[in-house]
Amino acid sequence: MKVVLAEPKFLKEPLFIIGDLVNEVTFKFTKEKLGIIAMDPANVAMIVFNLLSTSFVDYNVEKDIDLGVNLDSIKQVLRRIKPSDTLMMELKDNRLRITLKSDNTRTFNIPLINLEDQKQEIPKLEFSSKIEMPSSLFEEAISDIEVVSDALDIKLDDNKLTLESTDAINHALVELSSSEDILITSKDKKTRSRYSIDYLKKIAKGGKLSDNVVLNFSNDYPLRADYKITDKLSLSMILAPRVINE
Repeated sequence: MKVVLAEPKFLKEPLFIIGDLVNEVTFKFTKEKLGIIAMDPANVAMIVFNLLSTSFVDYNVEKDIDLGVNLDSIKQVLRRIKPSDTLMMELKDNRLRITLKSDNTRTFNIPLINLEDQKQEIPKLEFSSKIEMPSSLFEEAISDIEVVSDALDIKLDDNKLTLESTDAINHALVELSSSEDILITSKDKKTRSRYSIDYLKKIAKGGKLSDNVVLNFSNDYPLRADYKITDKLSLSMILAPRVINE
């Protein structure tokens, strides 16, 4: 197994986002992609990441292979990337070897870990509502709501999207209407679900990858946020809802 990235940011930026939610993952190399499926320790959020073979300048994976790694160890290496570097990953002596090369060559050997007990299946979810909007707008709305509470209600009423939070004395409200930049489709006239702001803040960092985010949710149902770079990568995060007590 040997793969080479001319633009290491396609690996670095997603792994730093994922690392805010999980510390250990399995790199799943297939002939088509490098994939990650992981659940955070609290079983609240799932991450599904795919870095397509078309992102690499050299992608030599003859058979499927799973490599368990500690993300903190990987991130320490990725911090050493220079703008001119290419990044190569190989399996050598039961270690993941990462080579950074530009005007000099630096080689790092990362020990593998056994994560067989942490295999995850992507749940089959059917959503009633879909919102496509600028990633920056989504992140700003979460920051606005965070001022008040640690939970956020996402509501759809006809073609109006509302993000709202209330505590004992404070209230915050962000209203967004369907427009050229915000595309809203829904099978239901009204949809409402509540989520943790702490998790949403981490999810919203996906805006570093893509200018747009696609949100899917239903009444009191998980939220899925999708970030994509065409022919390069996709990052999806699924967040469990909080129970709404009226």
